[in-house]
Amino acid sequence: MNQREPQLRTVDVTRYVKPLREGGSLPAIVEANDDFLYVIKFRGAGQGVKALIAELIAGELARALGLRMPEIVFATLDEAFGRTEPDEEIQDLLRASEGLNLALHYLSGAITFDSLVTTVEPKLASQIVWLDCLIMNVDRTVRNTNMLMWHKELWLIDHGAAFYFHHSWPNVEEQARRPFAQVKDHVLLPQATELAQVDAEYRAILTPALIRAIVGLIPDQWLLGDSPFTTVEEHRLAYIQFLEVRLASSEIFVKAAEHARKALI
Repeated sequence: MNQREPQLRTVDVTRYVKPLREGGSLPAIVEANDDFLYVIKFRGAGQGVKALIAELIAGELARALGLRMPEIVFATLDEAFGRTEPDEEIQDLLRASEGLNLALHYLSGAITFDSLVTTVEPKLASQIVWLDCLIMNVDRTVRNTNMLMWHKELWLIDHGAAFYFHHSWPNVEEQARRPFAQVKDHVLLPQATELAQVDAEYRAILTPALIRAIVGLIPDQWLLGDSPFTTVEEHRLAYIQFLEVRLASSEIFVKAAEHARKALI
């Protein structure tokens, strides 16, 4: 697999198209100055910038591993943008989100993945389960798969619930070595029969340099405040430390996932 240096484009939001009210954070479809549509995640929403950080890191890790992810971009919201919005709730959200937000390319015509309709082959299922164990993503269940079918291919979306521990930042190394108990509810776990093989392949791809490059994409302003760290550098290093330690001890979450799968079948 060819590796590229991860990088994100920045676009300016020019038009608010419509809200997506499926989630509690009120994401929306917007148009940007490149004439493309995006699903924007607002930093002024309830979970704040931590959801955007999780979305960024998880999405770019998925892309580096060869999984299908819509393009992620930084989306700038001008301070005057929300003044003409008639809905007061949305207007408040737009005003609280002025500046830099995160958006994903809108996959027009995509449909929600349904495990009763579409069968995922074991290798791909194992790859997605492995990724979600790595990033502690609690949001890939039958109730909320956070996957789309687009042009007959499976695409991953919505990783804002990953790295859930960063809302309180307990001991990083302890968290990194924990099995991912919620894997028992993963929608693709029954098909994930190749976790050991995927573990070896993916650990080789996610080098320390690649991890640092991906975490390095987080804007400094998203790492200021609301954390136990005294500097932006310390905050950024905590994400790097978590991922490096978790990769080094990946057999813990792989074995836990394998045991959870055997219990299902």
